[in-house]
Amino acid sequence: MDGFNSRLAHRLATLRQDRGWSLDQLAQASGISRASLSRLEKGEVSPTAESLGQLCAAYALPMSRLLMQVEDSHEQLVTASRQQVWRDPTTGFERRQVSPPAPTLAGEVIAGYLPPEQTITYESPSRPGLEHHLILQEGALHLTLSGKCHALQAGDCLRYHLTGSSQFLSGAQGARYILVLI
Repeated sequence: MDGFNSRLAHRLATLRQDRGWSLDQLAQASGISRASLSRLEKGEVSPTAESLGQLCAAYALPMSRLLMQVEDSHEQLVTASRQQVWRDPTTGFERRQVSPPAPTLAGEVIAGYLPPEQTITYESPSRPGLEHHLILQEGALHLTLSGKCHALQAGDCLRYHLTGSSQFLSGAQGARYILVLI
């Protein structure tokens, strides 16, 4: 396991322990089985985008903040070579932290790539009400927010406050997008 994934596994265990939660309590709060949580915290498996979303919702912590907590440093210039990239082992979804969160900055920028005809579902937002600006760069994407579907084509921008469930469904050519969180 690489350093980033090892730090992520350790941070997941620390979040639960800091709250005084048992694995059973976290399983109930997140909807993830106790056995899966144990394997995630031990670093035996890598989390999927959906499982990270479920854990972040249970902790009321935006995914970007969780990922920031496992990064090594926070510099003004974030060169391409230092941008953290995380891949979902199940869907192939790739999330690159272009401009990571920082204590003195309000926004952050994420580059996402969802391979062709893949779906990622988040049952609830990690932090309800967070402002999102999603700019589709390539491909097609159906983004369903609290039951309402938005069909995006290259160049489209969807602006919203995330308050409920969300589902990303890529088209036949996949979907490459920039997501700005404020």
